[in-house]
Amino acid sequence: MNKIKLIVDGSCDLSKDILQKYDIEVVALNVQFGEESFVAGEEIDNETFYKMMSNSKELPKTSCPSPDKFIESYNCNEDNVLVLTLSSKLSGTYSSAVLAKNIFLKEYKDKNIQIVDTMNGSIGFGLLVIKTAQLIQEGKSIDEIVSIIEKIKNEVMFYGTLETLENAIKGGRVKPLAGKIINSLNFKVIIQVADGIVKPVDKARGEGNSLKKLIEYINLNVNDSKDKTLAIGHSNCKEKALKIKEMIEKQHEFKETIISEVGSVMGTYTSSGAILVSVL
Repeated sequence: MNKIKLIVDGSCDLSKDILQKYDIEVVALNVQFGEESFVAGEEIDNETFYKMMSNSKELPKTSCPSPDKFIESYNCNEDNVLVLTLSSKLSGTYSSAVLAKNIFLKEYKDKNIQIVDTMNGSIGFGLLVIKTAQLIQEGKSIDEIVSIIEKIKNEVMFYGTLETLENAIKGGRVKPLAGKIINSLNFKVIIQVADGIVKPVDKARGEGNSLKKLIEYINLNVNDSKDKTLAIGHSNCKEKALKIKEMIEKQHEFKETIISEVGSVMGTYTSSGAILVSVL
């Protein structure tokens, strides 16, 4: 059976070690501060991104890769190419990958390219990427893998807590006065990623209460955790990630736990200090 090439976009927030372990190719997104544009993860690292964002009066902008970037990745030795992307409701990356496929196949008709809209982002997306890579290693066909991922992508549990609404204010999603009042009262917003979008579901006062609230949502939605993987993403706050890991593992036993830093794509919207938790 021909080897399957796995391509993902850079919003999956997986470490370089995991990407190398499973031989995953990344097509990067772009992040822009004013007139300065960078290829995320290549021309700007996470540390620099968070420093620049904290000093910027305006919210940085993100943009999807051009179809040309995907075409470059499709031009490979493998006959079978499987692409996983960030939710189409959050980015134009899926559409860019599909357009690239249609252009590429006009010339290379024998290539089998399949594209999955994960309806997820960051670590939730990352868990689906890892599952896909494992299925490839197991020798599943590309059709089998696509069928499995399409079935389980809605099973990904994904909650998070935001330290601040600063970026929501900068982005015009929360009125400045209301946002400042919420921040001054030390409220942390609890979010959920579901159906391809990010939505606020609750709030809590103070870091301790917000982490406890996050645990409550995990407890409500996680059963039989021994066969599942826990992913924790942090926006420039590793100590907080280790703290929530300890809190969760006191109540649940997972097959594997992954901690990763949230990159510039999701980090643009979460701001620094956010904790994201996903289970699959």
